[in-house]
Formats: sequence, structure tokens, C-alpha cells
Amino acid sequence: MKVVYFAHSVASDWNHGNAHFLRGIASDLVARGHDVEVWEPRHGWSRTNLLRDHGEAPLGDFRRAFPTLRTRLYDVDAIDVARVVDGADLVLVHEWNDPWLVAAIGRARNGGVLLFHDTHHRAATAPNEIARYDLSRYDGVLAYGRAIRDLYLEQGWSERAWTWHEAADTRVFRPEPSERGGDIVWIGNWGDGERTDELHEFLLGPVRELRLRGSAFGVRYPREAVQAVDHAGLRYRGWIANHHVPREYARHRVTVHVPRRPYVHALRGIPTIRPFEALACGIPLVSAPWDDAEGLFEPGRDFLVARNGREMREHLDAVLHDEELARSLAEHGLKTIRGRHTCAHRVDELLAIVRELRPMEAVA
Repeated sequence: MKVVYFAHSVASDWNHGNAHFLRGIASDLVARGHDVEVWEPRHGWSRTNLLRDHGEAPLGDFRRAFPTLRTRLYDVDAIDVARVVDGADLVLVHEWNDPWLVAAIGRARNGGVLLFHDTHHRAATAPNEIARYDLSRYDGVLAYGRAIRDLYLEQGWSERAWTWHEAADTRVFRPEPSERGGDIVWIGNWGDGERTDELHEFLLGPVRELRLRGSAFGVRYPREAVQAVDHAGLRYRGWIANHHVPREYARHRVTVHVPRRPYVHALRGIPTIRPFEALACGIPLVSAPWDDAEGLFEPGRDFLVARNGREMREHLDAVLHDEELARSLAEHGLKTIRGRHTCAHRVDELLAIVRELRPMEAVA
């Protein structure tokens, strides 16, 4: 099967967590024998910022880490959409693409399955932006949570939509030999004001009170955020290529998840990708509150949930001083990921949707 994916970026994950899942999906499709092309804009903001801050080296590192992935650059004023999608059995279009491109792809479709892929909270927080997309020629929407799927149907943006959660790329995210040198590691961007208070309550406050040591990785940290991280006792280490994150999990004893506010209040049941990846690496996880409305995990067994900063401090202290608790969480979380939430599971779901839309065609 020929698969074409239009992404904002797969080669760059600078402030672009969607690249993590897309890499895993594309890699699994290639491993199954499918012909996968990924197209991304030459001057997209993620790639541009990565090159500005780190030069070409991370792109070479990406190619070495994902040698089977073919990423192709296009210029917005020169791309021949009809030629790119010609002969494709499946075309996937990510919601970070410009509306003109989304519409052009719809007009150029030539018989294959065409799906729009939404992995952001804008359907709830900025519906006017989503309404700009012309999906009239699309077969439907892949939404990374039931709440987003329902919005597409209720708002009439699409007649069909499926829930397609993110998952861990277990080719990359897996337990590595332990090199424990730090107590806690935080992997995440500051959050554009969507979780500033929460980061102070559920991460920096407990770390400071327990006098923990560890690392914080991410981008778009304003000066006051870097100072707050340092004051809490963590070392701010900036951007990290996502495929190097398992190494950092192996160097620390626990990690935390602090969801952005829209996923707590407006979009129940969507954890975003970090918990999947952390659990796949076998590190104990303590999470700030979010409603697992779709039953993806077993809170209390896969990870602990802290309702406030005091409980976060207590849970972190327990995990760091109770080896049996830490081991149990790590093992159960890893088992849940391997049993239900790998990119291979999501590819199975994707191919089932393709078969549903094209029942007379063989899709392996």
C-alpha cells in the first residue's frame, strides 16, 4: 500500500510532540512492507527553530535514528499536490497543515482513502480555526481522543470520525540499563501559559520541598521559568531529541506528568503522549490530575495520581523510598503499554479503518 502523510514535521520535534507518534506510525507501516512518504514544509516553524538553535546536526541524528523514514521537503509556492498524491492508497493530513493545503489535497484525491488527523486541543479551545478546514472531500477524521472526535461530529466539520489515541513507539521507547544518577526528570515544554501554575504546584514545589535533584528538558522556557527550575534544585538542560529521552529516563528514578489545562478541563480522556513514552521505558510515573474517561490505564497501578501539590510530594517521597512500590508501578505500566498502547496497536486500528472504508481491497 502506498501511504502519503502530510505533516508539519517528522524530522524536527522542536516544540512539536506530534512528531513522536508520527515517527512510530510511519516506522511500523514501513516495517510491514508499506511504501510510506512523509511530506513537510521546508520552512515550517519547528524545523526553522531547530536549525536556528542547533544547526544541521539534529537532522543528521534523526536520519541515523530513523533510517527507514523518507521525509521530503516542499515549498508552499511550488508543491504539485496532485502529483504527490497520485497513486496513493492512503493519504493522511495532519491538522497543523495550512487550510489551503488541506483543501488542495481534498480536490486532488484520486480514489484512495483520505483522512484528516487531529492531535491538538484547538477543536475545543479555538473552534474557528478548525472550522476553516474544508474536509468535504475527506473520508473522515482521526481524532486523538473521544472528546475531539465528538466535536467534529457535533459541529458538522466531518460526517465520520474515529478515536485514534497516540501511543509509544516501542522501537525507541523501551527500558534501558539503569544508570540512576538523579532523583527526578521532567520532559516537557513550559506550556505557553497553559500549565504555569500547575508546574509550580505539581513539579517545582514538591521537588524543592523534598530537596530532590534531577533534570528538566524542554524549550520555550522564559527566563523566570529557568530561574524557577534552578531554584527548585533541578538542572535546566534545554531541548533534547526525543529519541534520546529513554536514556534520561534510565538515569533517573521517577518522572511526573503535568497535563496542559485544556486536557484537564475541556478534553477529558486525553493524556497526550508523554505518559505513554514514560511507561514504555519502565520508569515510575506520578501524574497531576486528569480524567482517564476512556479507560486507557489503571491509575494507582500504572501510575500514581496526585490531586494537589501535597499529594504529589507524598507520592514522590513514597516512590523514592519504597523500592517495591517503584518496581510495581514500573512493571505494571510497562505491561499496559506493551499490551494496548504501542504504535503497532495504532497501525492495526488504522488499517482496520481503511478496510472499513474500502472493504473490497486487501490491506495487510
